[in-house]
Amino acid sequence: MAYETRKAQYKVDAVKEMKGEFSEYDGFIFTDYRGMTVEQITNLRSELRKNESAYRVVKNRFAKIVLADLNQEGYEDKLVGPTAVALTKGEDASNAVSKAIVAFMKDAPIDVKGAILNGQLYDKDALIAYSKLPTRLELIASLMGTMNAPMNKLARTLQAMVDAQTEAE
Repeated sequence: MAYETRKAQYKVDAVKEMKGEFSEYDGFIFTDYRGMTVEQITNLRSELRKNESAYRVVKNRFAKIVLADLNQEGYEDKLVGPTAVALTKGEDASNAVSKAIVAFMKDAPIDVKGAILNGQLYDKDALIAYSKLPTRLELIASLMGTMNAPMNKLARTLQAMVDAQTEAE
């Protein structure tokens, strides 16, 4: 009996620890890592750390309990078989992490099962499409470049007029 109590307490502690970690993130990308080498998983983890994200191999039953406690929905069919979860925080990190995982899929036997990003459920195809979108910062930079172009042209035109007038005198 004492053994079963310790075993049950171990599970409770494991779920509590996982919930503490998962609650810091708002994006979850579920992957099947079968066939990946330790070196490949280590490389992926270091790539994701650049975006303040993490990559964790999880027990499906524990992950289901934790995600239910965090009021996430629609993940149940994703947590089947060997599962690792990429944890992301924020829209920009979610986009960057999805780009990293999709790029990593080309060289490693990683398979995306689905994702919960920014409160939305994604399947594999939707995640791949999402990864092709520019990040918010890239969009802002593009917008600022577009907005600055007419002002730069006006400034060059006015300067050319001043230079032409100075030469004429």
